[in-house]
Amino acid sequence: MALTIQPLSDRVLIEPMAAEQKTASGLYIPDTAKEKPQQGKVVAVGKGKKDYDMTVKVGDTVLYGKYSGTELKLDGAEYLMMREDDILAIV
Repeated sequence: MALTIQPLSDRVLIEPMAAEQKTASGLYIPDTAKEKPQQGKVVAVGKGKKDYDMTVKVGDTVLYGKYSGTELKLDGAEYLMMREDDILAIV
């Protein structure tokens, strides 16, 4: 399914990865105790600013701050919209 949203300027649309369902030892984590994911996949990228080219591209897996971005719901899926400066690394 193609998204109908196009980020502006230096903004990036990210689909967060699912939170961990169980610990390394095999214990299941209840929904109330799950950590907010800090890794996701880039699904749309803006064109950048004057004299500034975008580093990330669609399909990249990135790490971002725990409280970075604005949460959006589009077509039943959850996404984060953030500036490229809020992205910490490309994995």
